[in-house]
Amino acid sequence: MTDDIVKEVEGSKGRYVMKTPDGEAELTISILSPKLVIADHTMVPQALEGQGLALKLVTHLIEDARTEGFQIVPLCPYVNAQRRKHPDWADVFQT
Repeated sequence: MTDDIVKEVEGSKGRYVMKTPDGEAELTISILSPKLVIADHTMVPQALEGQGLALKLVTHLIEDARTEGFQIVPLCPYVNAQRRKHPDWADVFQT
C-alpha cells in the first residue's frame, strides 16, 4: 500500500484520494471559493479500515488549507470529530 495522496479537482468538486490494491480511500470536497472549502465526506473501504487512512486524508486537507490559505467548513462528521480532537487545527476551520 502507498501513502501517496492525490488531490483531484474538477470545477467546484474535488477529492483527496489514496489508491491501493484493496480500494480507494477518499475525502470529498466542495470548493465554494478560493478561500472556502467544504469537507463533504470521508470514505474508507472496509478492507482498509483501521489503518489510519482517513486521518491521513484529513491531515493532507489541513496542510493544503494552511499552504493555500483557505478555510474549511467541516460538514463531514469524521472531519468534524477530528477538528474537535485537534485544537491546533483551529486556524483552518471556519467558525
